[in-house]
This record gives sequence, C-alpha cells and structure tokens, in this order.
Amino acid sequence: MTTGAGRKTTDGDGPAAEALPAPAADTTPRARGEGEWARHWRYAGLPGLDLLRARYVRHSFPRHAHDGYVVCAVTSGIEEVGLQKGTVRAGHGGIIMINPEVAHTARAGAPEGWAYATLYPSSEVVAEIAEETTALRGTAGFTETVAENPQLARMITEVHRAAEDGNALAADSLLRIAVARLLRHYGGPLPSRTPRSAGARTAARARAVLEERMATPPSLETLAQELGTSPFALLRAFKAAYGMPPHTWLTDARVRRARGLLEAGTSPADTALAVGFSDQPHLNRHFTRIVGVPPGAYRRERSA
Repeated sequence: MTTGAGRKTTDGDGPAAEALPAPAADTTPRARGEGEWARHWRYAGLPGLDLLRARYVRHSFPRHAHDGYVVCAVTSGIEEVGLQKGTVRAGHGGIIMINPEVAHTARAGAPEGWAYATLYPSSEVVAEIAEETTALRGTAGFTETVAENPQLARMITEVHRAAEDGNALAADSLLRIAVARLLRHYGGPLPSRTPRSAGARTAARARAVLEERMATPPSLETLAQELGTSPFALLRAFKAAYGMPPHTWLTDARVRRARGLLEAGTSPADTALAVGFSDQPHLNRHFTRIVGVPPGAYRRERSA
C-alpha cells in the first residue's frame, strides 16, 4: 500500500464482492441538462445519510463545506477537488474523503467530466461506527483525502444500489462495512476545533454573528468594528479558520439552512427570503452550484 494522491491499495479484508448483493437494475437519476444528471436524496432506511449520484461535465462546485463527512467513489471520468493545501484528482476506482467543515471545490478534471456515487454520513453515524470498530480516540475522521481502492469504491456504489432497491438490510450493512474499512485504512483522530489563537476566536465570533444575522448581515467593515478588529485582519483570520472569506462562507451557510427549510416542506420562494437571498432565482443559482441539484428537485426527493 502506498500513500498520497492517487494511491493504490489492496483491501486486506478480502474481495468486497463477498459482502455485496447481486447488482440491481440501475435507477435513472433526475435529468439536469445535456450530458449531465444528478439525484440527491435520502433513504428512510438509512437515517443520518444523504446520497448523491451524478454525472457532471460543465458544472463545478464553488468553495463550500459540509456539516458531516463526504465519501465519494468516482465511476467514470476524473474529479478534481481543490483544498487549502492543494488539488487532488481521482478517476475510476478512486475515492475522495472529506471531513466535516473542510472547505473545498470540485470540478471536472477531464473534458468528459466525471460521474460518481457519494455518501454524506452525519458526524453521529461516523462516530458510532468508529466507536464500535476502531480504537481511535477523540473525533474520528480521514487522514487521507484521495485513495485508489476499486473494491471499496464498488462497495460505496452498492450502498446506492441497495438503497434504490429499498433493501435496508443490505444498504445499512454495506454502509457500515465501507465506513469501517475506510477508517481502518485512511482514518485517524481529527484535531480539536477549539479556537486557540486570538484570530481564531475572532473568526468564531464573526461566524456566530453571521449565523444570527444571516438574512441581514453587516458589511465587512461594520462586522470588524463590532469585533474590535480591522477588515483585513478579519478576512485573514476567517479564511485561516474556515478556508474561505466571510461572504463565501455566508452563501454556503445560507444554502445549508435552506436545505433544512426545504426538507421541512417550506417552498423555495419562502426559503429564499428566510435565509437572505433576494428571490427564488437567487436561491436557485447558489443552491444548484453548491448542492448539485436545484432546490425544487431537492425538496421533491425529500417529500417522496
């Protein structure tokens, strides 16, 4: 086993196929546009997990972060993920792993785009699996961002297939086995998020203000004055703490809150105003860029 981007591994637990059900008929995802499709949904048999299966060519995800974890298996093409420390790429059989609150971008790394199956397990789900299957202390997470492991990549896609078939037993089993093996091969304890420096504490205070006043946020200068710092000092501190400047983080935070409102049945138009977007088209634009599907499609999948 080698480490680093594009690494190649052999799963020491034997062929993943031993734990897999027979391949099922594919479920056609919702159409997006020419050459692109996506389905972002939740299966009632797998609480604490979102699923996304998609193919993107021109679509690119702006810098954003997630409350929980991201585990995706690339099934064709090449995905390129931008992180603070650099860019990683994964092709067929490759796996991308991203921890909570890690800012990143995603786009095609080849002209044909990329297709993938993604799991978004909550922090609670990963913590439960880690406690039962590993000796990791503290908050468990991934110490590697990219790996080449076709067996585990196939298992991730089979979680999707089992969920699409309504097979809760297989889907839950495969999810837990996949996450346990990912943590075993690429996992470790995550560093504490407690703000230690003065800059980190200022950034945390700024984030709290933006969360509280999301619909009517202050200007950068006003926010800096309220926190007793300068605009550029605040920009530097916030980006160091959260991987993006305050205005980018705010857009991402609005989309996260919009997801919760849409899941609760709020209309896209009312959701847009509630989180601070000027109107529904404004919400549509940013929501689709960050989540990968329009808010209407996202809401329909949750109410299905």
